[in-house]
Amino acid sequence: MLRSRFVSLPKTVKRSISTNIPVLQKATDPIQQLFLDKLREYKSKSTGGKLVDPTPEIVSERESELEKLSVQYGGDKGVDMTQFPQFKFDEPSVDTGLDKK
Repeated sequence: MLRSRFVSLPKTVKRSISTNIPVLQKATDPIQQLFLDKLREYKSKSTGGKLVDPTPEIVSERESELEKLSVQYGGDKGVDMTQFPQFKFDEPSVDTGLDKK
């Protein structure tokens, strides 16, 4: 049903819709452009996933929150809770009953 409506549109309308899509993807709002510029600035400042321009208060608050999380989720002192856990699955012993006679 929708397809039949779209097919009935003149070719000039179809062309204008397709040529206006890239124009709509650019930032025309000055606030949006400032936001994108700030994101690019933070991306250039960010190195290795570390905080951008951290103050000593922010660093100490982050450390205290990580310590609270490690205590809450079972991490001991010296355990790096930012690493993915290592799983070890032991092979279960299966008794087939063939050994008994």
